[in-house]
Amino acid sequence: MNRRRAALCGAWLSAAAVVLGAFAAHGLRGRLEPQWLDIFHTGVEYHLLHAIGLLGVAAVWDLGAERWMRWSATALCLGLLVFSGSLYALALTGQRALGVITPLGGAGMIVGWILLAIGLRPRRGGRT
Repeated sequence: MNRRRAALCGAWLSAAAVVLGAFAAHGLRGRLEPQWLDIFHTGVEYHLLHAIGLLGVAAVWDLGAERWMRWSATALCLGLLVFSGSLYALALTGQRALGVITPLGGAGMIVGWILLAIGLRPRRGGRT
């Protein structure tokens, strides 16, 4: 992943989060039991926050080490897709087994933020 792809991913995923949030509010209300709607909503919430986070990574890209920025953006994007995607699928199908992969997506998002912090740390003898 590069800076442009991180920004594009963040922009498209932000748009998708708004669409999915509207879909839940208008298309799923009354069709899903409240517990499943809450799960879907959690997916949308983390989806939007991490999509905006990808835009943030793209915005600070030049402040960090290139390889760490690439890995951070990749981990955030993949983590978001696995975490939120598994929650969407769980809510829509009721297949509880899908919830087993949700923590993997959460771990990917956590790793993405840690990689960003590593990439932004001050470097010896150079930029801060």
